[in-house]
Amino acid sequence: MKILAVTFPIIFLLVGILPSKVLAKKYIYHADNEISIDGVQETEWQKANWQPMNQLMLGEAPSSEDFTGRFKLLWDRNYLYILAEITDDILFDQHPDPLFKYWDDDCLEVFIDEDASGGDHQYNFNAFAYHIALDNQAVDIGELLDGKKENFILLNDHLNSVWKRSSTSPYKITWEVALKVFDDSYRHSNRKTIKPQQLIEGKNIGFMLAYCDNDGSKEREHFIGSANIIAHNGDKNLGYKTADVFDKYILIKNLK
Repeated sequence: MKILAVTFPIIFLLVGILPSKVLAKKYIYHADNEISIDGVQETEWQKANWQPMNQLMLGEAPSSEDFTGRFKLLWDRNYLYILAEITDDILFDQHPDPLFKYWDDDCLEVFIDEDASGGDHQYNFNAFAYHIALDNQAVDIGELLDGKKENFILLNDHLNSVWKRSSTSPYKITWEVALKVFDDSYRHSNRKTIKPQQLIEGKNIGFMLAYCDNDGSKEREHFIGSANIIAHNGDKNLGYKTADVFDKYILIKNLK
């Protein structure tokens, strides 16, 4: 009887907790029709819900005139699709070299963890942090070189990116990305032989979207993302180091 008296409350507690976790999952719906990466929001995007980019990770909070952002996600067998709607009063790209201080230019930053396993990824490919510049070139940090020197690498072949200004507002842009999803077996030295993962219903991924905003300074003034990150020693700029701070999503065809 003592065992039953102890076990029953525990089972009851777990039953009470599990439904809230299920409801808290974030879903990404399947794209049943072709997504054209052209900076235009086609009809297929209507099935996805807008999600905000309103979590400050670095700098001061921008005014709504300076920056606002939101995004949608879809998937099919070959790609994760991202639609971002960005309002930015000044588009600024001060470094023509895509590998030099790219984080201090305006850019869309896509964080993805193929299996939602979390963990460190600063100098490995346990997860990716794609900085997509205004010229649509994509950069991440690769494995450390000899002497522990940071190794910035171009990953343009991992994605297709196009943005376009709104016809109604010169400060609003629509940014579309089709992203190939690679797992932690990726090695840049063997990139020509490594194939992306094929996406399937029920797959879990870690994901966060962010925007580096610079209005003309030597360094970015704002860094705003989609995930609510708990600061570590006062620092919220953790996404390029660890996938533990990404939100968790599940790929589904429709909500049953």
